Amino acid sequence: MELFILKKNKIQEVKIKPFKLEKDIQTLIEDNTETLFDIEFIETELTIGKYRVDSLCYDNESNSFIIIEYKKGSSYSVIDQGYTYLQLMLNNKSDFVLALSKHLNKVIDAKSIDWSQSKIIFISQSFNSYQKDSVNFKNLPFELYEIKRFNNNTIVLNQHLSSSNESIDLLSNKKGSSIVNSVGKEVKVYSEEEFLSKVKNPIAVQHYNSLKEGLFNELDIKINVAKHYISFKTQSNKTVCYINFRGNNFVFDIIRGVLRPGKKYNQGYKSKNFFTIDDPKKLSIERTSKFKSGALQPGYRFNIKFSDFDVDYMKFLIKQKYNSIIS
Repeated sequence: MELFILKKNKIQEVKIKPFKLEKDIQTLIEDNTETLFDIEFIETELTIGKYRVDSLCYDNESNSFIIIEYKKGSSYSVIDQGYTYLQLMLNNKSDFVLALSKHLNKVIDAKSIDWSQSKIIFISQSFNSYQKDSVNFKNLPFELYEIKRFNNNTIVLNQHLSSSNESIDLLSNKKGSSIVNSVGKEVKVYSEEEFLSKVKNPIAVQHYNSLKEGLFNELDIKINVAKHYISFKTQSNKTVCYINFRGNNFVFDIIRGVLRPGKKYNQGYKSKNFFTIDDPKKLSIERTSKFKSGALQPGYRFNIKFSDFDVDYMKFLIKQKYNSIIS
């Protein structure tokens, strides 16, 4: 990747300044997990038996744990380590829940965690072709990011995306696949096709595809599919809106931001660019969700019949949220 800076109409090259230590990357990520991935940092160097989890995080949106691993070098297998750590988590749920409970200073029940949406994030200054190819399946619960630092203190984080339509389930009959099968019984990666296949009304799917196409033509967004909803996100992992299908209705949720109470946990906080929507048709209903930490997430809900759906008006609402995030 080449990066340049413009000064007085002259382009100057910005050179890469590699990280010397893996720990430097770890510290940078742990200090900025909310900004980079919209997840909450819980604990560093969590040791369980003979294994050590580099960074344990929690995703309030999916109600699940995220493990971040940092790698310097290319002599390790991403897929083997990823499944090993997922199995470690599933076999030691109480240790992970205890870490979250200590962080929040409150007792958390393991049954309240959605273990099916657990995920591993690998971060390295570079991955070789073997490592990238080894995770080239459409439904792996892993994400690979290459991190670059430049001499003007710019940080670039690029996600390696799978280009394959093949499922990891193809490995189920191969040697050494027992861990894949074991983890696969609890951890599930959801696809857009699978989600939409459950929508019985073809008009709803048609409207959804029209909305998605319109937004993709105008905004730099990506799709995230979870157990109960589809969401549109910015490329920096900030959620623009959530979409679900219920009966004969679309349910859209657009989040205003996050409010944390002024108690021991993170003394009073209001997220940046707290959002207020312009809704001339007054279709929105204000509602508030509550995280395990006690933080509040106010938002706007739109419950719209498929027969009344206005693609252009929904685009107008969603684009407001998108612009508030990137501004």
